[in-house]
Amino acid sequence: MSTLITYVTDDTFKSEVLQSAQPVLVDYWAEWCGPCKAIAPLLEEMATQYAERLKVVKVNIDDNPNLPAQYGIRSIPTLMLFKNGQVEATRVGNLAKSQLTAFIDAHI
Repeated sequence: MSTLITYVTDDTFKSEVLQSAQPVLVDYWAEWCGPCKAIAPLLEEMATQYAERLKVVKVNIDDNPNLPAQYGIRSIPTLMLFKNGQVEATRVGNLAKSQLTAFIDAHI
């Protein structure tokens, strides 16, 4: 697992995501989710590729039920890009590398 990816909880979300000085890509996932496991290596690659410009964090929805309810997460994986404490963009489902980089580039 990449050391550049931070695991956040209901308790640390505000400080790690909402108060972050740089844009944050949040991956809402679960251990039992096949597409979540499929996209994980790609997120690690993005964490490295965008290390200077983007923070990548993961939220396990089973361990942290408040955040999915607060942000209306209905399917996983859901990726949300936050800027200045606000949701800038959302993508649901597994993405190809080109789709993910286009999504990130369009919003940071």
